[in-house]
Amino acid sequence: MAASMGGEAARPWSPWLVVLLLVVMNPLPRVLANTEGDALHNLRINLNDPNNVLQSWDPTLVNPCTWFHVTCNNDNSVIRVDLGNANLSGQLVPLGQLKNLQYLELYSNNISGAILSDLGNLTNLVSLDLYLNNFTGGIPGSLGNLSKLRFLRLNNNSLTGTIPKSLTNVNDLQVLDLSNNNLSGEVPSSGSFSLFTPISFANNPLLCGPGTTKPCPGSPPFSPPPPFNPPAPLSQGSRASSTGAVAGGVAAGAALLFAAPAIGFAWWRRRKPQEHFFDVPAEEDPEVHLGQLKRFSLRELQVATDTFSNRNILGRGGFGKVYKGRLADGSLVAVKRLKEERTPGGELQFQTEVEMISMAVHRNLLRLRGFCMTPTERLLVYPYMANGSVASCLRERLPTEPPLGWPTRRRIALGSARGLSYLHDHCDPKIIHRDVKAANILLDEEFEAVVGDFGLAKLMDYKDTHVTTAVRGTIGHIAPEYLSTGKSSEKTDVFGYGIMLLELITGQRAFDLARLANDDDVMLLDWVKGLLKDKRLEMLVDPDLQNNYIETEVESLIQVALLCTQGSPMERPKMSEVVRMLEGDGLSERWEEWQKVEVDHQEVDTAPHRNSEWILDSTDDLHAVELSGPR
Repeated sequence: MAASMGGEAARPWSPWLVVLLLVVMNPLPRVLANTEGDALHNLRINLNDPNNVLQSWDPTLVNPCTWFHVTCNNDNSVIRVDLGNANLSGQLVPLGQLKNLQYLELYSNNISGAILSDLGNLTNLVSLDLYLNNFTGGIPGSLGNLSKLRFLRLNNNSLTGTIPKSLTNVNDLQVLDLSNNNLSGEVPSSGSFSLFTPISFANNPLLCGPGTTKPCPGSPPFSPPPPFNPPAPLSQGSRASSTGAVAGGVAAGAALLFAAPAIGFAWWRRRKPQEHFFDVPAEEDPEVHLGQLKRFSLRELQVATDTFSNRNILGRGGFGKVYKGRLADGSLVAVKRLKEERTPGGELQFQTEVEMISMAVHRNLLRLRGFCMTPTERLLVYPYMANGSVASCLRERLPTEPPLGWPTRRRIALGSARGLSYLHDHCDPKIIHRDVKAANILLDEEFEAVVGDFGLAKLMDYKDTHVTTAVRGTIGHIAPEYLSTGKSSEKTDVFGYGIMLLELITGQRAFDLARLANDDDVMLLDWVKGLLKDKRLEMLVDPDLQNNYIETEVESLIQVALLCTQGSPMERPKMSEVVRMLEGDGLSERWEEWQKVEVDHQEVDTAPHRNSEWILDSTDDLHAVELSGPR
């Protein structure tokens, strides 16, 4: 293999690094420089985060939709930011770029400074919860521009000044809480501030007018509530005449008695700031048959996970958090709590997709054990994988734990390939994973590879070769055509699998800025190609292996990885072909054929920017415009 690597020509800059530098140096169009991601990342920089709740807010990811505490709609636009009770401090930054934001939850933190008038540009905002912080200054009058606002809670801060009259123009306002501040002046008395809007101005001593304890100067005094006078004892004659009235009163009282809990419960759910879960039956389709899947109650999973305690978090990603749980029978499970936008009819769609996932049964696929569905929750229950993910075993193991040995890595490569091949060729409709990487390859008790997180992306119909959707994934794992067009196919999974093979061999991350310190490529694929050009195969292999590997097998896996990560999706093998090559059937022929094609390319293409080596950078065959895409 080394003999065919050519001379020692200088290696060009990685195109990925060029794109990264351009992002820093030049203003870019919206498709590449994600303005929503920029705004949220700027917020992270300005906040102190002692509990690392913003750890997933990585600007190198494709878009903020894969960050935890961020929810997006189907158009890949941020609609919700949930950072309540996160022990954050610092100050707000302008967030006006989040044009589709509907919920901004920053309650119960230590955030200080002013409430920015820039929030008035978030015209789709439905709920603004900034209570229990240290905000100072006045309430921006621009909040009156939020015509869709229904919940405004600014209580328990240190706000001063008057209540903007513009707030009375927000006709849909359902809850307004400005209590426990230092507001002053007269409460606006028109517009939506009515008896039908739950409002609270309590503990603002300098406020006057409706909703407060004192009238404003020049206004008539408040009338005290009428005194409670107990009814006089009825005379004998009046008792008979009042029997009907008493009966009617008893009936009305009974009705009120039974209705009060329901009214109180509805009011409490709307007012309660904390997150609560109710096991309410959801809509079901009797035509959907879920086979042997168990339908768990929400209470069962709450008990199993200690009410979704942070202590039980196994991982988090773009689809939600995963919790370790123990069921009543003592078995361990992994509960994936999905975060998704609720849509009408979503219950039926969820049931259908659960059935699709449950039908994919293979020893190298993570088996779905059950599910839970309520109007507010979607949860999937899987067997607990004792040895975690390949990524955690490669890069997060304890010093006392042994590294993954070479035979185990070789078995992981074959097992995960078989699992992906089953998804592509034996499921109808076929299932495209869209996020193949070491973190999504799990390991059971015997270190057998199990592909997880499949089916959570959009299922592809077998008549379709691609579906345009929101790009999900992490830079370094994503096929170039998927990054630039948003169109996924089984060949995008093949590319991700090839990068996963390189992770197995090298133990390194697919994208790592730390490699810049050694003047190396930040992209793992280009770093590997650079070392191969320099004939430094020994530098590729994970040092944790301590030379305990078979060189010919390493070369075979590298060959498979390079075939899987070709720039053109049409030239990549199918996963079924990858399985055969890993089993020793057809790799040498496919490799020799590819090398001949590369030699032909070099003879035809004499452009000065091309390197004469036999291995091309991962994006060499893309035009410059094709490098544009979500950040």
